[in-house]
Amino acid sequence: MTDHISHFPASLPAAGQVVLIRVFVNGSGGGNPVPLVADARGMDAAQMQEIARAQGHESAFVLPADGRGADWRLRFFVPNHEMEMCGHATVGSLWALRRWGVWTTPTARVQTMSGLVDVEWDEEGQRVWISQPAVREEVLESAEAALVARALRLPAAAPIAMTNAATSRVKTLVPLPDVAALNGLAPDFAAMEAVCDAIASTGLYPYALASDGQPTAEPTVFARQFPRKSGYPEDAATGIAAAALWGHLAASGTIEMGNAAAPVVCTVCQGDAMGSPSAIAVRPRFDAHGAVAGCWLSGEVVGVRHE
Repeated sequence: MTDHISHFPASLPAAGQVVLIRVFVNGSGGGNPVPLVADARGMDAAQMQEIARAQGHESAFVLPADGRGADWRLRFFVPNHEMEMCGHATVGSLWALRRWGVWTTPTARVQTMSGLVDVEWDEEGQRVWISQPAVREEVLESAEAALVARALRLPAAAPIAMTNAATSRVKTLVPLPDVAALNGLAPDFAAMEAVCDAIASTGLYPYALASDGQPTAEPTVFARQFPRKSGYPEDAATGIAAAALWGHLAASGTIEMGNAAAPVVCTVCQGDAMGSPSAIAVRPRFDAHGAVAGCWLSGEVVGVRHE
């Protein structure tokens, strides 16, 4: 096993080899990096976490499934700990397996600590779509919202309705009036862990609508993610946070969903304030009866040859 990152190869790398991909890319230098080990058999948790520490990014490790109903098992590590689920690393891992000819079927299912994730291959768009379940939500109490406001150094004003929302890990959704206010945030990073612990959240996800709040045919939302304790202060693209945000906005009627025949795709833009522009595509997932049953996530992926 080695933690040396190679150029993105044309075929499946050797066991333990790390390659780098960028996921949810939306322009030069954009997307969220994923150090990926496509064959992590024989590696233990300490070795996996050491790779994440050395590379400074959420890292993904592909293993054989250890239960029925899954094609592979994925483990995810950030520099400070293991994560139950990572949206961009899942999208990127399956994209890489597709490029290497390991995954050839129209659909797949992967096992994560957060549960089973369904995967679809979009042949026309050359994209991976992954599933997330319906959002769970809880409005923060005023005292909790005040803690968040101080951590984000929001200007004194009328209280903002904030929501803990989750399709996997809990993220705290903080609506802001416009994109300028979002990009102008200068959080108190030293307070982030204590504040997130106090409100039972794994990160703050302030956002602003690109429109005037009226439903549009192709909705766009801008967001930033400040994780509780990942080993870095801000995330360029956070798939599960985008899924939770989409669920919150869809449930309130703020964005359109369409129907099973013509689902509306919402774009969540993130990373602009970091100089790493990212775009997460989110669309509703409909069940056999036409009811919304969570969502699908996707985005552009590139294999990195020089980083």
